[in-house]
Amino acid sequence: QVQLVESGGGLVQTGESLRLSCAASGRSNYAIGWFRQAPGKSREVVARITGTGMITDIADSVKGRFTVSRDNAKNTVYLQMNSLKPEDTALYSCAAEVGGRYEYWGQGTQVTVSS
Repeated sequence: QVQLVESGGGLVQTGESLRLSCAASGRSNYAIGWFRQAPGKSREVVARITGTGMITDIADSVKGRFTVSRDNAKNTVYLQMNSLKPEDTALYSCAAEVGGRYEYWGQGTQVTVSS
């Protein structure tokens, strides 16, 4: 059993930055995906990082602005979001991948970017 807790969301203006954290209890070396879901839209993957720190997915819409990293000693995965845009407004969640599927999910943290 893994519990994930996201933090770091908030209200920012266009062009500003935020760093989201996904803190995991228990085993720390799962691949972690960051997802977001805006009102009225389906959930989309933002980024994925393996247990060893390899970034395997970055959504085209955030390439060059967002990056994902992890500190396994702290059982934490980060999503650094720069040059934020209003279209980045969404609920951001992290999930741990087990056996090829995202098995454990956090509750999410809201990011709102004002224009």
